[in-house]
Amino acid sequence: MTKGYLAIVLHAHLPYVRHEKKSELAEDWLYEAITETYIPLLIIMNRLLEKGVDFHLTINISPPLASMLGDHLLQKRYQQHLEKLIELSEKEISRTSGQPEFNRLAAMYNWLYKEAYYYYHQKYRNNLLKGYQEFQESGQIELITSAATHGYLPLLFTDEAVNAQIKTGVQTYQHFFGRRPAGFWLPECAFKSNLDAILAENELKYFISSSHGVLYANPRPRYGIFAPIYTPAGIAVFGRDLESSKQVWSADEGYPGDFNYREFYRDIGYDLEYDYIKDYLPAGIRKDTGFKYYKITGKTNWKEPYHPQIAREKAAEHADNFIFNRQHQLRYLNSIIDRWPLIVSPYDAELFGHWWFEGPQWLEYLFEKLHYDQDEIETTTLSAYLKKYPRNQVSMPTESSWGYKGYHEVWLNGSNEWIYRHLHQAEVKLNKLADRFSGLSQKNSQKYRALNQLSRELLLAQSSDWAFIMKAKTMVDYAVFRTKKHLHHFFELAEGVERGHINEGLLNYLEKTDNIFPFIDYKTYQSREFKRLRRGV
Repeated sequence: MTKGYLAIVLHAHLPYVRHEKKSELAEDWLYEAITETYIPLLIIMNRLLEKGVDFHLTINISPPLASMLGDHLLQKRYQQHLEKLIELSEKEISRTSGQPEFNRLAAMYNWLYKEAYYYYHQKYRNNLLKGYQEFQESGQIELITSAATHGYLPLLFTDEAVNAQIKTGVQTYQHFFGRRPAGFWLPECAFKSNLDAILAENELKYFISSSHGVLYANPRPRYGIFAPIYTPAGIAVFGRDLESSKQVWSADEGYPGDFNYREFYRDIGYDLEYDYIKDYLPAGIRKDTGFKYYKITGKTNWKEPYHPQIAREKAAEHADNFIFNRQHQLRYLNSIIDRWPLIVSPYDAELFGHWWFEGPQWLEYLFEKLHYDQDEIETTTLSAYLKKYPRNQVSMPTESSWGYKGYHEVWLNGSNEWIYRHLHQAEVKLNKLADRFSGLSQKNSQKYRALNQLSRELLLAQSSDWAFIMKAKTMVDYAVFRTKKHLHHFFELAEGVERGHINEGLLNYLEKTDNIFPFIDYKTYQSREFKRLRRGV
């Protein structure tokens, strides 16, 4: 009997959008993802556990996302947001009473939001991290970490800045989950030489690469992307399988584009009268509310009402198809590989539920069918596969990313190139300040606090999300604002540190608003040369 492993990896990440003064438009990214992805994932995992289904999954909860999910202010705001959704669903049940096809959907949303409220507020006491931690402790999932603010590591200027992103990501994981992470999600799967050495310094065991990053490694990997390789620094690298990935994420060629699935781009936030819907729109601006009553239907603007039962049947059919294709893939691989091959299928977590409404249901069907209907494929975590096969080929991955054209073009182009000279200048300045003030020991002193806040401002400015948004032309003004805001505060504080006249009001304000990474230590940015000299090497 053919045998092989499937490792589904979900990358859960959002930029840090916590604002002391409520910023509904930005924070709505978080609220949508919690409602449509992070809670539904916990719900299906709870259901699978109740059914006795054995499943394994690797999930990256990025440091900004973990920080927001664990923040009491945002937890309370999200609870209020969910209560408003329940209120709107009841209002919609009344409005659609004479339209049976829409009334059933309004009732569906009412049930879904009430279920989400039960899991969020009652079961997990507003802290979803507890739920994910419980599944890690029971062995169903493996949680991994990423760079502190999802900085695009190949485009950072200094090794010290790269190390600070990685080290702070590890520390954030320890802060929330009480253990060290084994795995690391490279933001955008972006790799360049020497990153592996810095990962090794931080005691990480593996990372996930784009497929061509492994396929064109030097020397060429004997097993291609169907087994890990080790870099010369001793870090395991898992290559992304394109075939299984494209089947799921592609709206044109993959499952999410099926005409029976729910249409994402049709929402009552745009369809209904403004006076009726305005109280449920962030800042009174028309946007998606989450109430979507139509199916994809076809490629024209004509849309038919959504039918959940038909969509569920399609999700089950697509789960069968995915398993069928993986079985044939593994049968072929077993004929040429002398070990059980591994198929690594990484996806953005927000695909499941937010962009593809039926995605969590598809995952539930997939794990059920893998458990009950076949015995050729086992699900696994990446650490578990390394434990089974600890000896692997040594090979150096090539520079790559999973972005458009496979390299760095999305994050370095005419729309966003202007940010890098400022980010690089800030890196160098913080290196010098960390060396100059290496002797500070009073952690509550004004200068020590200012240097730590400088570190936070630089990390927040480095988020790859801002460069991506500028390229994608979505909320460009906000991305530019956030980049300039953090850089401006960085240089203003740095000038105060250098001159010995720190603006206490500004420092207090930033510590309250940009309060991510409470454990930060600016000495992480000390130059490697300085550290060598201090050690007498």
